[in-house]
Amino acid sequence: MKEFMMIFIGPSYEEIGLSPEQLQERMGRWFAWGDKMTKQGILRGGKALHAKGKRISGPGRTVSDGPFVESKELVGGFYIVEAESFEDVVVIAQDFPDYDLDGGVEIREVIKFS
Repeated sequence: MKEFMMIFIGPSYEEIGLSPEQLQERMGRWFAWGDKMTKQGILRGGKALHAKGKRISGPGRTVSDGPFVESKELVGGFYIVEAESFEDVVVIAQDFPDYDLDGGVEIREVIKFS
């Protein structure tokens, strides 16, 4: 089995103005998806991320505050899952809760160094 990172990309719930009820319903979808993967024994971890952050770049190590204007998509979090192939993770990602908000999932295989 291989490990894959599913990177969640989409709008900030705060920026699109979800009501407390909508936010609670949305979180219920996330918890249900995580529980499903836990019961399947494939979820290895994951976290949600704040929209604000810092970026350090270039030879001068310039520090910038985020969210970053040049970024059109917000990385909102990630899960690490165990699967045989990218195709298997594509199937797992079908339950991503934010497709209806124009969100998406980027899938990357985790490199294992010996």
